Order: sequence, then structure tokens, then C-alpha cells
Amino acid sequence: MTGSVFEVLKPGGQPRQERVEELAELGFTWADLEDEEYWLDQLVVMNRDTYLELEQASARLWRILDRTVRYVHGNRALYELIGIPPILWDMLDICPLPEENLISRYARFDYAVSHDGSIKLYELNADTPTGYVEASIVTPWMCREAGIDSPNVRMKELVAAAWGVERPDTAACVAYGEHLEDSGTIEALVRHSGLDIRCVDCLELSIDHGIVKDGSGREIKRMFALYPKEWMAVDDGGDALAYSIETGKLTLFNPPHSILLQSKGLIAAAWGLYELGLLYTDDEREAIEKYLLPTYNKPVFSGNYVSKSMFGREGGSVQMFDGSGELEIKDEDGFDTSELFPSVYQMRANLPEIETAVGARRLLTGMFMINGQPCGLLGRAGGLITGNTSHFIAIGVR
Repeated sequence: MTGSVFEVLKPGGQPRQERVEELAELGFTWADLEDEEYWLDQLVVMNRDTYLELEQASARLWRILDRTVRYVHGNRALYELIGIPPILWDMLDICPLPEENLISRYARFDYAVSHDGSIKLYELNADTPTGYVEASIVTPWMCREAGIDSPNVRMKELVAAAWGVERPDTAACVAYGEHLEDSGTIEALVRHSGLDIRCVDCLELSIDHGIVKDGSGREIKRMFALYPKEWMAVDDGGDALAYSIETGKLTLFNPPHSILLQSKGLIAAAWGLYELGLLYTDDEREAIEKYLLPTYNKPVFSGNYVSKSMFGREGGSVQMFDGSGELEIKDEDGFDTSELFPSVYQMRANLPEIETAVGARRLLTGMFMINGQPCGLLGRAGGLITGNTSHFIAIGVR
């Protein structure tokens, strides 16, 4: 990779199992998943100038997408256009919009950062991003060992600042205590918040006349949940949960409006507004042109594009089309939500290939946004589509 903005360091000398056990003590208990190596004991080092541009790009795009949400908010025709389920419309209109740049206090951008340093945004997970333990605990640990800088050391203090304002009394995920990644994620967030917060299983919650209670009968008033809000349109009890939020009996984090940021349709809306010459300043237009990929609600491309559900997760529903418009590859591992929600169509930008201990892989670069600040790199090494079988690989800064 001569001339690349990335360098992949060789694995450390310690036996992997010893290091897996050490990481488990730190709270990262899913380094191996079903006998597969999820964690790669290697460090990707990014050129500092590239990191600084990525940080600045994230701050600029965050402001742009915040403005886009405020443009969309209250317009039900636009809600429909970006795939927001109608069951959530009243909730979005009744609940007050959070203050500027804080619609979500816990989010992650996913980018294709090429070997030459060019940066293109794939999507924003502004609702329920995971990878927090990998980024906030494992990455700084690996960077310290290697004598490499990690911007991720700020993540804990920014979570404490965010939750110091939101003050949830409960953190929830589905299958708490069984699903290692989601359980470990909310436990780390709770630990880093410094607050007295109880962790519970979403499946044990009950709702009666808008009052939400956990499995022990304790009333929940302020809850952080790793529960995708679009599933309120599908799950039994979704309407009851929406009602509890609309009536103010439950305050949810991330807030309801994070679903507007989460929709991949919002990026299509931003691109459309850019093309129409609406809303944005000259500086914002420059950032959109440089960092966003042309994205539409319809397949207007003749070739080299990607289709994906507006609420796809972990690569689910992604299909890649080649230069002649023929389907080249589709995700076979993630849950395909394209039958439940509309799709977007985005110009294709392939991820850079790196050599790892398990062979050639494509590198997806994540940047966490916590309390409105770009603050944490997350590397995923997989195929052309970064699905739920990809590996975690830490990224530091030279």
C-alpha cells in the first residue's frame, strides 16, 4: 500500500487467547463470536492529515444533516418520502425538536476513506449505533500498546457529558444478558456515564396506559434503548410505546427525531435540496459536493450504484450493481428490511482493500459523534458490503 494514507501494523506477539481474556476483563466479551475471530489483533494507522479532514468533514456533515432534519420536520409528505412509518408521525410532531446539533447525542458516521485519502459518506447511524466498546475501550488499549495516538480517548467523557444532561434512569436492549454485543454496549455506556442506571431487557417491558415498567414492575421514566425506532411500526406494542412517548410518560434516548437522521432517505433529501439550490450555504454546498455520494429515491443511475433499505442495518438489504447496471453482489447475511421500508439508490464508492492476518479485506471507517462532537474511530474489515460477518479492526492516528 505504498502511498496509502493507511498502514496496517503486524499482529502483536502475545498469544491471542491471553489477549482475548484480558479484553473480556475490560468489558469486551465478544472478541470471538461462534468460534470466529470477530476482533483482529492488528492496528490500522491513519495519516494525521486524513484524520483531521475526516474530523472536520464529520462536523460539517453533522450540521448539514441537522439543518436537513429541521427542514423535513413537520412535513408529512417528506416523512413519507424518507420512509418514516406513519405510526411515528404524531410522535415526531408532538415532541419538541432537540436543540441544534443535538438531535442525537450518540451516533456514528460510516465512510469509505480511500487509499488516496478521499472521503465519501456511506450513511449515518444516528439512532442505535453499536461498536462503542470496540471504539472507546479496545482501540485506546491497542493504541497505547503500539505507541500510536487515539482520538477515541475522549469518548467516555463525552458520554458522561451527554448523559449528564439526559439522565436516563434505565438502559435497555433486546435479549439483555444473552446478546453479548448489545448487553456489553449498554453496560459500558452506563459505566462511563457515572450515573446510577439499571440495565433491562426490552422484551420484559410492559406498557399500561402509557406507563412503561420493567420486569420487576418498576416504572421507567427516562430510557436509553438500543431499539431501532422504525420497529415500532412492526412490533406488537410499538403503538403503545409511541403513545407513551407522545404523552410525555416516557422520555426516550436517543430522542424520537433521531429516526429522521437515521433514515438513509435523509441523505437523498439533502442531495436533492443541494441539486435544487435550496437551504444550504456555499460552505455547506462545498461539503455536500465533496463528501456526499449522489443519492436518490429512484434508480436513476445506468450503472455503478448501490440500493439499500432506508432502514437497513449491518449491510442487510444492500445490493451492488456494476458499470453495466447488472447486479454484482448482494448481502446474504443481514436481515433484509427492503420489504418493510422503501429503498434509496446511491452512487457506488468501493471501500479500500487492506491486507490483514485473515487475508485481504475491505476497510469501512466509522466516526462516532457523541454529544455533537466527532470523537472516535471504528474500523470494520469485511467484503465490498460490510455485513454482520465483518471483523472489528482498530484504527489509530499516526
